[in-house]
Amino acid sequence: QVQLVESGGGSVQAGGTLRLSCAGSGYASMTAAINAMAWYRQAPGKQRELVASITRAQTTKIADSVKGRLTISGDYAKIAVDLQMNSLKPEDTAVYYCAMGVSIGHMEYWGQGTQVTVSS
Repeated sequence: QVQLVESGGGSVQAGGTLRLSCAGSGYASMTAAINAMAWYRQAPGKQRELVASITRAQTTKIADSVKGRLTISGDYAKIAVDLQMNSLKPEDTAVYYCAMGVSIGHMEYWGQGTQVTVSS
């Protein structure tokens, strides 16, 4: 029932910047409490990986591969999460998905994904 929609993806040159946004139904429309929001990515032929997460308490975790370049921010009142992507590298090319749920290990809601392509 609840659908999250990502936006902001696209194609950029290496070193470029993108900002991904994710928004969906309000908290009242969700059957489970939202205590965690996150961004995942999946490259062709690869497993999905967790890129960044943020808890309701605003505690963030960033994957080592993107640390210092990508920053996550979340607004739990609006049920929205953003991913600021700076100094992008070709290896960042992937489909990026936002997710929300009661915990990082139990994400009930997922977006359809947005393509990010970084060219050298």
